[in-house]
Formats: sequence, structure tokens, C-alpha cells
Amino acid sequence: MVGLVYYSSRSGNTARLMERLGLEALRLPQTEPSPEVDAPYVLVTPTFADGEGRGAVPKPVIKFLNNSRNRALLRGVIAGGNRNFGDTFALAGDVIAKKCNVPVLYRFELAGTETDIARMRAGLARFWAAQEQQTCLTQA
Repeated sequence: MVGLVYYSSRSGNTARLMERLGLEALRLPQTEPSPEVDAPYVLVTPTFADGEGRGAVPKPVIKFLNNSRNRALLRGVIAGGNRNFGDTFALAGDVIAKKCNVPVLYRFELAGTETDIARMRAGLARFWAAQEQQTCLTQA
């Protein structure tokens, strides 16, 4: 089971974050056909917004989420961005969360810090434990 799916652009910031995070993850391709997932996952994505917030969600992420199966298995989103862009910082997370009715679990800047990595690891562990507990309760 892959519990993380991520997209990283040519800048590689999100890829560097994911490498340091050290958890199994599926990387979305930039141009190839989108994969289809078969288990619940958290999406990690950068933000690409213009000054008005348009285009915040990268096109490969949109393509991936346009697959209804992929969208149905999405459980949360972690978004990256650059604080220099003010209100559009990590905006992709807010857009995806609203459209897919999932929580934004965390926001990080550029390739993240060691504090971000520690918080993400701990937060994801708590999140998946809560998801497991919820699944067990609904199956009883």
C-alpha cells in the first residue's frame, strides 16, 4: 500500500522533501499517463499560482484527480509553496481540499525544513492511525 502520492516539478523541491521524509510514495509523472491508485492516500503537491491565485494546482495533479477512482481514495493533502507569494502560499492544498472534501494536513515552504519533516512524519502516523481506527469502527 502506498499511502503517499506526490508531484514534483523540475525544481525538485517536493521530490527533495519526499526523499528526506523517507516514506514509501508514488511520484506522479510530469507528462506520462497518470497512474491509478488502489488504496487510500495523502497527496503532496506544490503550488503554482499566478499573482491572482489562478493555476495553483499543477496540471499533472489535476489530471490525476480527474480520475474518479483516484479522487475517491484521496484522504488528505499536504501542500508546498513559497511564502514570498503571500496569500497564495500553499494555495493548491486549499483548492484540492475544498474540491475533494478532504483536510489540508500540512503546509511547507519550498523543500521543507527538518522541523517540517518531523512534523509530517508524526502527523501522518497519527492521521493513518485515526483512519485505521475509523475504518475498524465502521466495519464492526
